[in-house]
Amino acid sequence: MKLAVNQKIQDGPWGGGNSFIRSLKVHMEARGHTVVQELIDNDIDLILMIDPRYRNSSLSFVAGDILRYLMFGNSKAVVVQRINECDERKNTKTMNARLKLANYCADHTIFIASWLRDLNLWRNNDGRSSSVILNGADQDVFNSNGYVPWNKTEPFKLVTHHWGGNWMKGFDVYERLDSMLASAPWLGKIEFTYIGNLPKNFAFKNARHVEPMSGDELAATLRSHHGYITASMNEPAGMHHIEGAMCGLPLLYRESGALPEYCTGFGEAFCGPEDFEDALSRMLENYSEWRSQLTDYPYTAERMANGYCDLLEGLVERHTQISAKRRLWRSPLALLLNQLPL
Repeated sequence: MKLAVNQKIQDGPWGGGNSFIRSLKVHMEARGHTVVQELIDNDIDLILMIDPRYRNSSLSFVAGDILRYLMFGNSKAVVVQRINECDERKNTKTMNARLKLANYCADHTIFIASWLRDLNLWRNNDGRSSSVILNGADQDVFNSNGYVPWNKTEPFKLVTHHWGGNWMKGFDVYERLDSMLASAPWLGKIEFTYIGNLPKNFAFKNARHVEPMSGDELAATLRSHHGYITASMNEPAGMHHIEGAMCGLPLLYRESGALPEYCTGFGEAFCGPEDFEDALSRMLENYSEWRSQLTDYPYTAERMANGYCDLLEGLVERHTQISAKRRLWRSPLALLLNQLPL
């Protein structure tokens, strides 16, 4: 199979989508497939669209290019869109519309969480097929080798990491945690490290803040802590909490978005700043139990990539039936709008 992916692999810390492409490329090539990032050749079997935004400089092609390729280059190629975003994530107004418009060219849609699939936006989606494949982290990098469990006498070290610095990443809770570090009964009992970018004009008073990291450096830093917190609101899925859990850290997670789908059974849940302290108290009390549960944490890059490889191979096997059902002109307006740099 020749697979074309529309996002270029970036060096250094570049968010969860970049990690996904790296893992998929490795596993696809291990199965004997070819992965390209341009729509130049006329023998591409499957096109995978990760992001539909024209103005994203890391993209090599978008939905309009795919439609022209199908009409004038190779009508046999199967098109899959991976949905990993939504307006709910950052209180934006245009992402859902862009995703839905770009989805016009897709034969199959992959969602990275059931919560994302179940948004009203995607219900009754023309009867086209879809799947849910959960994210996974590279176990060769993110693992618990070298993790030192909390001895219950030293301060409990919490950590989180986010590439994006949007307030919706959970800064209402991180701000509350920052103030707890300097007040009773938490003074001297907990520490907090934030890795990544911050919202504009925001600074921690007591927490440790370090610049974004990736790969082995990030994994080693995560393993130097005891527990992982994610307070992200309406998280489509994310990689940060997965990487924390893979490094052996029990999870403190917000009951929001896709986080329960990834985190339930591996730590303590909370709803927001108002009940966060109770969840933290439970974490300290039940730490040993949650620590032992993490040996069964399933969300590895291998599991994720195998799910994608199996699905994509199956779609290519049925490419004749899939392309025969395709009706590119079913909505001339949508076809036209996808040619505009929206």
